[in-house]
Amino acid sequence: MKSRFVDSNENYDGSQLVSLRNYLKHEMLGDSVVAWVGPCEVEGDHMVDGEDLLAGSEIRGEKMLHFIVELFDSTLFAAVGIQRLMAAIVKDALMLMSLEKLLICDLRREGDDIFVADKKFSISIATQSPTSSLIHFAVNVVNRGTPVPTISLEEFGLDAQAFALEVMQRLTTEVETIREATRKVKWVR
Repeated sequence: MKSRFVDSNENYDGSQLVSLRNYLKHEMLGDSVVAWVGPCEVEGDHMVDGEDLLAGSEIRGEKMLHFIVELFDSTLFAAVGIQRLMAAIVKDALMLMSLEKLLICDLRREGDDIFVADKKFSISIATQSPTSSLIHFAVNVVNRGTPVPTISLEEFGLDAQAFALEVMQRLTTEVETIREATRKVKWVR
């Protein structure tokens, strides 16, 4: 699995969840993850979460660290599993990189979301295209412009790029070893 942090201030609006985006925009063929820092504002046309659509949810933030993951030969069920694995990886990276600040916090993962006490740290969605599974995962770099109470990398004194590199290294290792595990088992009758 390939990974890359790009220096961009691109607004995530949901249109980035399209097959081959990481390849056509960043020349990363195959399973890949791209990260960047930029604003977020998802309107109804690009909102793919039915629960958010029904609730009329607002998805926005002034500055977030975004990840777009593309996986091939993957079902939507598997992609949601990787999405939740990514949430666990983000939680672990946050614990590792800011341990002394988290000792008094209620850090928890609920499905694909991460919270610190009653403040939301992340957003994410997994979906399917005709050729691949796609995941958008983002964490708050700052708390401004969010429709709900949030907590951010800024509050933990963490650099977004360093955090992204840690998360992507852990994710690529997990995906690669999952793929390896599927290739070393014998067929049973």
